[in-house]
Amino acid sequence: MYYSSGNYEAFARPRKPAGVDDKTAWFVGMGLASLSGAAFLIRDGQMPGSRITVLERLKLPGGALDGIKEPEKGFVIRGGREMENHFECLWDLFRSIPSVEVEGASVLDEFYWLNKDDPNSSLQRVTERQGQDAHTDGLFTLSDRAQKDIIKVFLATRQQMENKRINEVFGREFLASNFWLYWRTMFAFEEWHSALEMKLYLHRFIHHIGGLPDLSTLKFTKYNQYESLVLPLQGWLRDQGVIFQYDTEVTDIDFALAADRKQAVRMHWIREGVAGGVDLSENDLVFTTIGSLTENSDNGDHHSPARLNTGPAPAWDLWRRIAAKDPAFGRPDVFGAHIPQTKWESATVTTLDRRIPAYIQRVCKRDPFSGRVVTGGIVTVKDSSWLMSWTVNRQPHFKQQPKDQIVVWVYSLFVDTPGDYVNKPMQECTGEEITQEWLYHLGVPTDDIPELATNAASCVPVMMPYVTSFFMPRQAGDRPDVVPAGSVNFAFIGQFAETTRDCIFTTEYSVRTAMEAAYQLLGIDRGVPEVFASTYDIRALLTATSRLRDGDEMHLPGPTALRDRLIGKLETTEIGDLLKNAGLLATPAPPDDPGHH
Repeated sequence: MYYSSGNYEAFARPRKPAGVDDKTAWFVGMGLASLSGAAFLIRDGQMPGSRITVLERLKLPGGALDGIKEPEKGFVIRGGREMENHFECLWDLFRSIPSVEVEGASVLDEFYWLNKDDPNSSLQRVTERQGQDAHTDGLFTLSDRAQKDIIKVFLATRQQMENKRINEVFGREFLASNFWLYWRTMFAFEEWHSALEMKLYLHRFIHHIGGLPDLSTLKFTKYNQYESLVLPLQGWLRDQGVIFQYDTEVTDIDFALAADRKQAVRMHWIREGVAGGVDLSENDLVFTTIGSLTENSDNGDHHSPARLNTGPAPAWDLWRRIAAKDPAFGRPDVFGAHIPQTKWESATVTTLDRRIPAYIQRVCKRDPFSGRVVTGGIVTVKDSSWLMSWTVNRQPHFKQQPKDQIVVWVYSLFVDTPGDYVNKPMQECTGEEITQEWLYHLGVPTDDIPELATNAASCVPVMMPYVTSFFMPRQAGDRPDVVPAGSVNFAFIGQFAETTRDCIFTTEYSVRTAMEAAYQLLGIDRGVPEVFASTYDIRALLTATSRLRDGDEMHLPGPTALRDRLIGKLETTEIGDLLKNAGLLATPAPPDDPGHH
């Protein structure tokens, strides 16, 4: 396997790999990584779909890409997916998956046209004092010291950031900035999370730094990700003959391990309560999703809190059994043994009449019933004790959603802290109490909150014990390579497998690990699209520098005459053009200008 960029590789079709007709494939888990991997085996590896089986413990596909209406409870979304134009592997996949709504179009076509016609942006990113504009005004408010912290982390090696927390490498001035407020709530980072992951995010999304304050760099699907991404992909796979087996919990995998050769030889499962399994030859390829960010999620309802489930976790226990057999298979407890640090809670609020949407419109400054962008991403409540954020995507967010209802997603980073209206931690609150806290920060008069929360909304809270587990401080080897050295027939995929330069908690990462796994195990002769190289693009770096300085021009040290002479020489060069285009070059003022210094 190798990485590539450009049209030459992007549009090429690989030849059929030798021996593919003799191989079968097994996928453990039915999340985006497995569904993508199966698609790559068929499209690029030319493996017959009938030779691919996908195993899932639950009764639904999609993993974390969910979206469902539960009887008696209502609509439920555990999270949302922020996407961008440089998810190279994701779009490479979905260019080949037919849209279920637009005849003759792919899912990528549909997504591309939607976001061209209705580009995303936020008109009010942060509020305070019960729904008032916090006047962050698009500024990052990074002091010189805070800017130096960012540069230091950006230039550090990966090894220097291993096993360090964010609050170990960033000072108080950085953690008090608007930049950190935007960043932590957009990506769900906590101060105790991995400094290495923070570094990878800075590199990965350096071209989008300018869009942090108004979220204008983000793109969203038309509906929830289950309906917009999972169903079209699974439908295409089913048409190719792929076998989907639900109610099947894979409990262990046996390996034949030698110094330079590793082979999976048997898979054990419990299917519909009956123990079983399958012996594996070198021609049986096994793709295992390890770990799970949504494992043991628990749904409450309008009158009951969600529970924190700390009991047995099948996806994590499977990885623990596998990891015990070889050091190359990773260290799952680095991520999955810290529930107090990795949990947070979200809630889906469905409005039942038009009273609450009027308050939504006052904050987001758009009609939530328009069918177009509403909040344009999350609205963060700066003075919330829970550090609450909420969002309204294009409505309807579900195809079966009544036209007079709005579905709102709410989440908080501090679930152990009492609220500002409801004097309870979020994790102890019913859906109705979470709705009350949200309505308070939305600006609803306090006298009206109880009645609206009771009669004008329905809320389903969801507690997720492991949702930020991949952000725990780590080092090389804690996550296994997608295809460990010496492997002949198995790979690890998903958010806890290790690949180069990309960052987790994205749909792209799941698809990338699946693509790399399929290409390596089948020997597919086509380049995997490299991670977008904006971190090596001087234009992106200079533009990001300007934005991090809130547009402040570059101030060179030294005597005025020497500075002006240097700037004069720079102005007539390509370097000068680059600096001017990025807004960093201060043009010398005329000598009689009273502002000249």
